[in-house]
Amino acid sequence: MSGGSAKPKRRRAAGAALRYEHRPGRPQADEPSKRDWGCAWGCLVLPGFVVLLMPVVLFDMHWGHALWGDFAPAWPGGAYVFAGTVGASVPLVFLAWVAPLVRMDWKKSKARSLAWAIASLPGLAAGYLVTGVISATVRPKRRRDWDGDCHREGGPCWVHVHYPWLWAVGLAACLAVIALLIGLFVGHVRRSSATAPSTAAPAGGPTPRSPSGTGDRRPPV
Repeated sequence: MSGGSAKPKRRRAAGAALRYEHRPGRPQADEPSKRDWGCAWGCLVLPGFVVLLMPVVLFDMHWGHALWGDFAPAWPGGAYVFAGTVGASVPLVFLAWVAPLVRMDWKKSKARSLAWAIASLPGLAAGYLVTGVISATVRPKRRRDWDGDCHREGGPCWVHVHYPWLWAVGLAACLAVIALLIGLFVGHVRRSSATAPSTAAPAGGPTPRSPSGTGDRRPPV
């Protein structure tokens, strides 16, 4: 017999079995990092806004005084009728611009969508024209900025002195045309729903037991 007892062998520790699962929305290590276009879009907002605003500013600078000083008073009915015509054209111009755009579907047909985008350009150009006509009557907010050019014939201050209710006539004409367009749209929807084919099942034909198709019931006398 051996004198010393053998010590039990120590068991080897199990290997680490930690596994990191990928969480949705968290980029994986092997995936290429996507470019961040946020800064690029932010840098394009201000120049794009200036480009869109420049035609209106140029219209006010070069044609605003001649428009309201000479052209509007010579319009049939005077400047108030001209203001009503401009106000009535606002929703029509907006509709001519937006209506082609809502029919665009790039997934369905790129060529047709491009054609609809081109069809909206005349409405956009007319919108710039109407906006320029309206902006030529806007006075500066601060009275101290009402300089001699503002009070010159055809200027914004001159227009407000000679035609104080110009904005009310234009607004009333705009709201009247909007109400008319809404009424036409509602009437069109009602006519379309009234002429739509019915989805109810047709009545069953007569059976041998019931040649008249009324079953055991007799028609009322």
